[in-house]
Amino acid sequence: MADPVLSVKNLAVEFDTYGGTVQAVRGVDFDVERGKTLAIVGESGCGKSVTVQSIMGLTPMPPGRITSGSAMMGDIDIIGRKTINGEDIRGSQIGMIFQDPMTSLNPTMNIGSQIAETLIVHRGYSSKQAFARAIELLDMSKIPEAAKRAKQYPFEFSGGMLQRAMIAMAIACEPPILIADEPTTALDVTIQAQILDLLMELQRNNGMSIILITHDLGVVARMAEHVLVMYAGQIVEHGPVDEIFYRSGHPYTMGLRAAMPTNDPNAEQRLTPIDGSPPDLFHPPVGCGYFARCPHAMRICAEQPPQAHQLSAAHAAKCWLHHEANTQQVAQINLRDHAGEEPS
Repeated sequence: MADPVLSVKNLAVEFDTYGGTVQAVRGVDFDVERGKTLAIVGESGCGKSVTVQSIMGLTPMPPGRITSGSAMMGDIDIIGRKTINGEDIRGSQIGMIFQDPMTSLNPTMNIGSQIAETLIVHRGYSSKQAFARAIELLDMSKIPEAAKRAKQYPFEFSGGMLQRAMIAMAIACEPPILIADEPTTALDVTIQAQILDLLMELQRNNGMSIILITHDLGVVARMAEHVLVMYAGQIVEHGPVDEIFYRSGHPYTMGLRAAMPTNDPNAEQRLTPIDGSPPDLFHPPVGCGYFARCPHAMRICAEQPPQAHQLSAAHAAKCWLHHEANTQQVAQINLRDHAGEEPS
C-alpha cells in the first residue's frame, strides 16, 4: 500500500486482572489507506475496540499495558504520544465515534457547547465562533433545525440524532482519520442506512480515512474497501472486501459468512452458528486460536501457530489449510461446508 495514513505494526496489549494477565491484542498489523475505509470485524471480545483505543491512548494504564508495537502517522510513532507537531492526536488527528452516544455525551451540557468545546481546545476558536461552527456541523450531519437543536441537551435527542451529533463532534477538526466503533449499534435499519450514507458522504467531501469496527457484515459490504478479520486478539485474515466475502481463506471467516442472513428470496441458505466459545486469553493456545471450534482442524493446528499465507497480492490468511503440504482442497471446503454462491 503506497503512503498509508496510518501503519500499525506488531501491536500487543495486555491487561492485569485479579485472575491473571489477559493478552487482549497479540501482534496486530494493518495499514489504513488515505481516503479509504478499513473494516475490522469479529465477535465480541476479539480485540477490535482495544486495538484502536490503544492507538488513541484511551486504554487505562494500569491495568492496561502496551507491550510492543508501533502506530506510524507519517514518520511519527503515535503510541504513547499526545501531540503531533503541536496538535493533539485525539480530536485533531484522529476522531472517534463511540459505540453508545448516550453515555459518551455530557448530559449537563447542550449539544452545541459540546461540539464547540472541541474547536475551542484544538483550534483556538472563540466561544462564539465555535458555537456558530457547531451549528454548521450539525447541519452537515443532516440534523434538522440545527440552530435550535444545538441549544438542546442529549436527553432531547433520539438515538439516531445522538449518533449524528457524535459524528459532528468527531469531524469538527477535520481529522485525516475517523474511527467509527459500532456506529449503527441499537439503531433501526432505516436510521442505520442514513448514518452510513452520511459517513460515506463526509468521506467523499473531506477525503478522510475511516476505520470501521462492526459485527455487521452487511455494513462491511456496503462501506469498506479492505477488511481485517480478528479472532482471539489476532488478525486471522485480511484482504479486499470482495475477496473476503467470495474467496474466504480462513474457516472463521467462512463461519461468519455462514451465520449471516440474506435477503435474496431465491437463496436457500441455512444459518449455521459457530459452535463453542473463544479461547481463554489468560492462557492463549500454543497453536491456532480457532483450533477448538474449527471443523477442518488438523493436529498441527493445535501444536504450531499458523503463518500468514498469501492468497493473492492483497489477500492473506493465517491457516494451515493453505500450506503446500496440505491435501485438503480449500476452495471445495469453502463451498461444501458453508453455503454461498460460487465465486465468479
